[in-house]
Amino acid sequence: MDSAVSDPHNGSAEAGGPTNGTTRPPSTPEGIALAYGSLLLMALLPIFFGALRSVRCARGKIFSQEYINLLLSMYFFVLGILALSHTISPLMNKFFPANFPNRQYQLLFTQGSGENKEEIINYEFDTKDLVCLGLSSIVGVWYLLRKHWIANNLFGLAFSLNGVELLHLNNVSTGCILLGGLFIYDIFWVFGTNVMVTVAKSFEAPIKLVFPQDLLEKGLEADNFAMLGLGDIVIPGIFIALLLRFDISLKKNTHTYFYTSFAAYIFGLGLTIFIMHIFKHAQPALLYLVPACIGFPVLVALAKGEVTEMFSYEESNPKDPAAVTETREGTEATTSKGLEKKEK
Repeated sequence: MDSAVSDPHNGSAEAGGPTNGTTRPPSTPEGIALAYGSLLLMALLPIFFGALRSVRCARGKIFSQEYINLLLSMYFFVLGILALSHTISPLMNKFFPANFPNRQYQLLFTQGSGENKEEIINYEFDTKDLVCLGLSSIVGVWYLLRKHWIANNLFGLAFSLNGVELLHLNNVSTGCILLGGLFIYDIFWVFGTNVMVTVAKSFEAPIKLVFPQDLLEKGLEADNFAMLGLGDIVIPGIFIALLLRFDISLKKNTHTYFYTSFAAYIFGLGLTIFIMHIFKHAQPALLYLVPACIGFPVLVALAKGEVTEMFSYEESNPKDPAAVTETREGTEATTSKGLEKKEK
């Protein structure tokens, strides 16, 4: 998992920058603030909308770095197009006119025949999906040819949103264990070694969000980037999405735990950026995000007397939110009947 890192902005030459001995001019405070603010905003978007969509979806080197980057580029080229297409599809559907000739298609691939026939691929799509796929392919070609930071971020945001939407934790205890383990993992690989930072800066793949600190000076050709790993978005994001589904299961028409954890994420990521800027050193973002995203909701649960409900909440079938609600209601009904029998 990549952590929040920032390329030096004190005028020193950087990897990936000019190699002729020249130095970069220092980034302005405005440019730095714009870069960090944009990273924060881009991190919040996939978590917020991915969490909302998760409720509806709820279902040693052998090769040189150049070859590895080429392989990763092709790999993420395909995945990025599919992820971006899936991301923009709900939005694009609002722009199609009512009389748009939308035809249905089915991609079916089977093996065997008769009673032994088995479906390998059965994918249904329509003309609108093909339009979204075409638009996403344009971004894919742009990324493949130019590796431009905007194309990188479009893919990165799509990966993050799809990750928060489709990856599910089934209970809060599992989420706390996962975040706790990655909390230690992230600290070790950032402070204990330079592997994490090296990977983040060396691999040309949309495994991170980037934003130039010198955008105001160089425009779209800026190249002095602040970075945030996708893992620091998706991992806390799936936990925040779980809390949103827990909010809905309470049937109180409030999203207290979701908004609390979302605010905690903003606080944690803001603290990461602040510490990184002060000490001019890459930071393990989960060092700050995990205590905030777990601690804040637990404090709210303690104040509301709902700690037991929070840690006993479990999604028996993450792909069927209705089943989750029915299971919870059935449990409450069974408990109520048991109490009535005891009273008699």
